[in-house]
Amino acid sequence: MGTDFSFELRIVCNAGAFVSGEETALINSVQGSVAEPRPRPPFPAQKGLNGQPTCINNVETWANVPLIIKNGANWFKDVGVIKNGGTKLFSLSGKIKNTGLVEIPMGTSLREVVFEIGGGIIDNKPFKAVQTGGPAGGCIPDSLLDLPLTYEGLSEAGAIMGSGGMIVLDSETCMVDMARYFLEFSTEESCGKCTPCREGTVQMLEILNRICAGEGREEDLAALERLASGVAAASLCGLGQNASNPVLSTLKYFRHEYETHIREKRCKPGVCLDLVKAKCINACPLEQDVPGYLSLIKESRYEEAYALIYQTNPMPGICGRVCPHPCMDVCVRNQTDDALSIAKIKRFAADMARRKGIKLNIQKAPSIDQKVAVIGGGPGGVAVAYHLELIGYQCMIFEELPKLGGMLRYGIPGYRLPRDILDEEIDFILNTGVEAKTGVRVGDDIAFEDIQKDYDAVFVGVGAHKSLLLNIPGEDLTEVKSGIEFLREAELGNTTEIGQRVAVVGGGNAAIDVARTCRRMGAGVEILYRRERNGMPAYEEEIEDALAEGITLRVLVAPKSISRDNGFLKFELFNCKLGKFDRSGRRRPVPMEDNILHRGYDTIFSTIGQIPDLAFTKALTTKKNTISVDSRTLSTNLESVFAGGDAVTGPARVVDALAAGKRAAVEIDRYLAQKRNEEPFKEELSSINVTMEVPAKQIEQGRFKTPELSPEERIKSFAEVELGFDENTAKEECNRCLRCDVKEVASS
Repeated sequence: MGTDFSFELRIVCNAGAFVSGEETALINSVQGSVAEPRPRPPFPAQKGLNGQPTCINNVETWANVPLIIKNGANWFKDVGVIKNGGTKLFSLSGKIKNTGLVEIPMGTSLREVVFEIGGGIIDNKPFKAVQTGGPAGGCIPDSLLDLPLTYEGLSEAGAIMGSGGMIVLDSETCMVDMARYFLEFSTEESCGKCTPCREGTVQMLEILNRICAGEGREEDLAALERLASGVAAASLCGLGQNASNPVLSTLKYFRHEYETHIREKRCKPGVCLDLVKAKCINACPLEQDVPGYLSLIKESRYEEAYALIYQTNPMPGICGRVCPHPCMDVCVRNQTDDALSIAKIKRFAADMARRKGIKLNIQKAPSIDQKVAVIGGGPGGVAVAYHLELIGYQCMIFEELPKLGGMLRYGIPGYRLPRDILDEEIDFILNTGVEAKTGVRVGDDIAFEDIQKDYDAVFVGVGAHKSLLLNIPGEDLTEVKSGIEFLREAELGNTTEIGQRVAVVGGGNAAIDVARTCRRMGAGVEILYRRERNGMPAYEEEIEDALAEGITLRVLVAPKSISRDNGFLKFELFNCKLGKFDRSGRRRPVPMEDNILHRGYDTIFSTIGQIPDLAFTKALTTKKNTISVDSRTLSTNLESVFAGGDAVTGPARVVDALAAGKRAAVEIDRYLAQKRNEEPFKEELSSINVTMEVPAKQIEQGRFKTPELSPEERIKSFAEVELGFDENTAKEECNRCLRCDVKEVASS
């Protein structure tokens, strides 16, 4: 037993090699010397208090000693993985449902800790990163969720085990601010003995403070990397050696956030207050002045409200109806009762302008003798043409289908987006001078290469109109159809016989639109989805409307095969159980091979996803069925060719496509201006005076509900479901705004 005991004790002592220099300062203090760290080696485990081997680890280490002595070293090593035996305590905190101390075997994956043990992210928001090891730890991104929690694994990822701190971060975390926060702690804790730590951490903190304040410069990133590497390499103790971890890890995995702070003066999570006028403005990809137009509507200044919206958004009536309103997710009013109905107010402004005959006079810059071709007439393509036309360029849109609008027209049914509203807002854009050739398929009717020759620049905004396959036997049967193509044909007037019993496979917005369209055609409809309802990517309000209209939602079923049986389609479906969490933060559906469900239908629609149709050229570099672009300039691998919208990102929101179009216009102008040896266009918006006052009294009042047709009435036709606010209700809803854009309150 004596031999085993000494071996086991030595294992505990060797762990002292991983601690930082503050403990050596403590040993000096106990011995009556100045409490300052000393260089290592020797480590305390070799020569510590009074020159003897000393274990200076935390309580967790000592708690393991009795169990190791009792059960033997091999018993302890058998838990965990090779080179990382035993268990580890983690203090789980942050944006996680289950917080507290957890003990796990070494080598457990980060995913299991966050989602299985921690229960996932609060409010099911997207996971962003985990910061491990305390203030001197690094930040590990979602791409490394399967990382095993070992000393080597964390070190390779740019983090440390430390004492087991684990802070879970969600999508509302700013990683630049996170690095600044932890570096601030290390700066304050530095003992000051060595120059690299004492001065280097201060210099890094100054740079981070400047970036968070919107005063960052491009050269700051290189300076941060040099400083961080130098401090880590030259500091005497563990504090200085690891103080750079938060900076280096966030620069490695979240560099784009630093670049956005510096180049766009924007903090997308809305954390850096110097860069955020209001949470709702910051969350909008178009950065619309939401409090501004709410204030103007409250004061009955409708023309000014309409003009203010149009400064950033050329499709207010459309967005007011179909935008998923990310601005509402961050509305400060949520903390009191309900977020403001921002999108519905935008719709009210557009509808009011229509009723009152308000016409805007959009100013155009002098004409420029350069032409830009836009391939694709969806929201992204129309937006880029609109903004370029205002700058002075001559724009031509090439659209394969008979009318412009893309998925707005051929993917969103009329009961959500009336065609007269769509036509009016597109006509407004065309009246600025934008030209369009419809019914022209690039690659067939005109060569992509010819467009490149004839135009000074090209924007590719073809959207994502091509459906993904189910990849099961029987999907080639004529009664098995693509949901996206069905919506397109319905808009074109090519009615399809669908029968009385319809299945829609998928859980996104396209699946809901197909199901609700079929319901209006008189069919009984089932939506079949492989996950649980709370994992559906469709907007919750759309799901609720579908259920109210009598559509059935069947979850945890996955397609197996399709065949004909007595005039019907026999659909074999796996019943699924929930497995481990996947990269999306949702439990992976696992088909049960011995648990098969049989259903009979007249028509089955596949709506499991969409990709762009890029058959018109093989020259564009693609990645995961989308066009690869420079994240900053939206330029492709082809000279003078740019791309944006769903063709780049995959299916996204209308407001994202509009924002991509506006950004592409800026970058195309920058590119062409450089060709002319001129400065790019600088936008100067007309000044609209907005009252900057905080409400004198805050009254608790929930969000006003938008009136709509009853489910029984609306399934009889494709009439618009939502009826919109009346004037009084709109003003009352605007009155709920807390005006968080007002930064200074006048003293009485």
